[in-house]
Amino acid sequence: MPQEHDDGTPGGDCTLREALDRVGGKWSIGILLAASPGPVRFNELARGIEGISRRMLTLTLRNLERDGLLHRQAYPTVPPRVEYRATPMAMELYEPLVALTDWAQRHRAAISQARAAYDRGHGGA
Repeated sequence: MPQEHDDGTPGGDCTLREALDRVGGKWSIGILLAASPGPVRFNELARGIEGISRRMLTLTLRNLERDGLLHRQAYPTVPPRVEYRATPMAMELYEPLVALTDWAQRHRAAISQARAAYDRGHGGA
């Protein structure tokens, strides 16, 4: 039985909104940036992405892998070792994501000031 998208359209084809939601998701950007230079392990990601739970990291990794943005490599060691690497499709996003995060870093103080000014002018948040 075919699945439906969040908007009720038939499943199968990825909508533009779904693609943008995936790569622009709260945790996806950090994961894709971390996996782009080379393989990264689960615990490295868990330590390096502030605020992400292990469960949310697992779900996001699974979704990025399902969408062809990450490759998961499991090694038959004890304990098991798993590495994630950005796929060529995800590598196309690396420079735009770096530019986006650089922009956010440069302008976050101005955004905070604009929010505070807006809230003062509109009776609080």
